Amino acid sequence: MSHPSTTSAEPCVTTFDEFAQLADYSLMDTLNADPEATVDGDDHRARQVFSGHFVPVTPTPLAEPEYVTHSSTFFKELGFSDELALNEQFRQVFSGDLSVASEPMRQVGWATGYALSIYGEEFIRNCPFGTGNGYGDGRAISVFEGVINGQRWEMQLKGGGPTPYCRGAEGRAVLRSSVREFLAQEYMQALGVPTSRALTLYVSKSETVTRPWYSQNSQSFEPDVLVDNPVAISTRVAPSFLRVGQLELFARRARSDAHPKALEELRMIVSHLIEREYKSEIDQTLGFADQLVELAKLFRQRLTSMVANWLRVGYCQGNFNSDNCAAGGFTLDYGPFGFCETFTPWFQPWVGGGEHFSFFNQPNAAAANFHMFWKAVRPLLEEDAEALERFHQVLEGFAEAMQQQVQNMWADKLGLTEFNLELFQQLMQLMTQSKVDYTILFRELSHIPEDISALKKSFYGETSQELDEQWQAWLQSWHGLVVKGGDVAEISAKMKQANPKYAWREWLIVPAYEQAMQSDYSLVKELQEVLSYPYDEQSQDVEDKYYRLRPSAFSDVGGVSHYSCSS
Repeated sequence: MSHPSTTSAEPCVTTFDEFAQLADYSLMDTLNADPEATVDGDDHRARQVFSGHFVPVTPTPLAEPEYVTHSSTFFKELGFSDELALNEQFRQVFSGDLSVASEPMRQVGWATGYALSIYGEEFIRNCPFGTGNGYGDGRAISVFEGVINGQRWEMQLKGGGPTPYCRGAEGRAVLRSSVREFLAQEYMQALGVPTSRALTLYVSKSETVTRPWYSQNSQSFEPDVLVDNPVAISTRVAPSFLRVGQLELFARRARSDAHPKALEELRMIVSHLIEREYKSEIDQTLGFADQLVELAKLFRQRLTSMVANWLRVGYCQGNFNSDNCAAGGFTLDYGPFGFCETFTPWFQPWVGGGEHFSFFNQPNAAAANFHMFWKAVRPLLEEDAEALERFHQVLEGFAEAMQQQVQNMWADKLGLTEFNLELFQQLMQLMTQSKVDYTILFRELSHIPEDISALKKSFYGETSQELDEQWQAWLQSWHGLVVKGGDVAEISAKMKQANPKYAWREWLIVPAYEQAMQSDYSLVKELQEVLSYPYDEQSQDVEDKYYRLRPSAFSDVGGVSHYSCSS
């Protein structure tokens, strides 16, 4: 779980032409374009899309794009030179201008449709057409797919302008949300949590959009002012951007016989998912039905592991419905996300999220999404009763698999060889009563203290003598179990790899994007550096600034302790 190695060979991609040569568009080459789409990608008005797997669409270039930052960690992994981020053609492409793309790159990108389910309930009511044919990538446009160092990657512009799925909006993202998404993706990677990656971030020097947000020190729950924001484009990268909601769209069309090719298009998208995300783990000589059973097992394993990791690091997705659930089993869509500071099982940063998407409810949301995945793939197995039964057993085993992952994670966080339910329940009660900082408490426990005084730096409030005595009794019970487990120094070192020292703290992120709005990107870069090594002891200056409790001035402040998803 430590920070992944950033050592690699000398950069092999130093020019835009070398980058362009890596292009290889498996999605556009093997799946169906919307038959009503234009070939040139001039398709920027909201409309219904009735069939096909993607719509060719060109992004809308930023006016006067300016470089903000790039992920040198990820560039290194890809074998890209850092200078490439400043290359004029590279900057143009990743700020939305594909006219400079040279072959085999294409001068057109693509957007995809998907369906929406929330906790297993199929929704179409906020589709502007009332049919569900208007949901999809409203402002996310993929512009590149290629094989780099033997791994296939897709590069997608967030905020790249309107697509047919834009539902009448302008398809832009603001700098605030773009900075958050950029930093969060690379932080999650450094934490060892499966995630999409951040490549580049560019901002327009002249284009703005108006969004609802919070006034300074606002105590309002909902946004209370309209703010003009600089427009930005961040590029996120993943092996694919296939989502559970995408599979659902094709399954719904197949179920309703929406068009003659509906079932075939479902089969094509599921085959494409296996090819893109699971090829190395699924034996290609197996029959298709057997491959689907393997797919369900592997997705279950990835999904349960990911959610256990979310709980480990304090991450709350905020809106974990099926269209925000990557079918490759990694974290996708950093919209209304947040990280738990003052511990509560019901932590939810997004004002629109509700308890059902809160911190400790994420395993339940994952179960609902897995059920929708299962329901979407199931029509492809209806001819094979034996495979269908095995497929069903994978679904039946989800709750147990999820519980196992979560219990193993808690055991790791607590330095125990096995999960102890009674000890865990006592700890959760004490943490809630004492208003502890989630990250600091577990990091301090990683030193395996014998006395409660070591934990006090994680407490937000004063504690009574009675509560202190309960903590001390718990600490003694826990300490006894840890010491029984073997070498204490080894256990402590292992715990520090499960319990990060440096957390995402919204009140430290806010100044970074506020300064960035004034064209000062120094704090963004500082955060990139600190969050790249979340498990490490860093300098005393970094510790003093970043390893501390949230100041009371930021409690219940709109845009800091809670926020809307206006991005």
